[in-house]
Amino acid sequence: MSIRPATPADAPEIAALWNAMIRETLATFTTIEKSETDLADAIAGQGAFWVIVDGAVQGFATFGPFRSGPGYAATAEHTIVLGKGAQGKGQGRALLSQLETAARDCGIHVLVAAISSANPGAVAFHAALGFAETARMPEVGRKQDQWLDLILMQKSL
Repeated sequence: MSIRPATPADAPEIAALWNAMIRETLATFTTIEKSETDLADAIAGQGAFWVIVDGAVQGFATFGPFRSGPGYAATAEHTIVLGKGAQGKGQGRALLSQLETAARDCGIHVLVAAISSANPGAVAFHAALGFAETARMPEVGRKQDQWLDLILMQKSL
């Protein structure tokens, strides 16, 4: 298992992981799948995209602006996705640790996790790594004919 910066060549494997999560779970409210081309372009234009590899890409993590405007420049929202076979093996912890280091190096002061209430494992994961729940927005998301809460967690770096 190794963690390294993503390259545009990783886009097909990242898209497969991300799109499976979009299609098969309520972990994200979106139903719009990621294209390999858009992902390759995002990776090429961004230094904050990491993959965990064990033969193939097992997961990825990235961060980007939390909100627009200069007042939010030191706050970022992150995304972390692991394939089913990679969960529960410490790979998520390793990815998030790498992401926190990269965020600090970029001048990020706070990382935000926006988590679906249908994903209690993600809430527990983030809590175990020092994130605190700061808000719960009832029924702001809708997917598969279900209203879902959005849970915001944050960690000061």
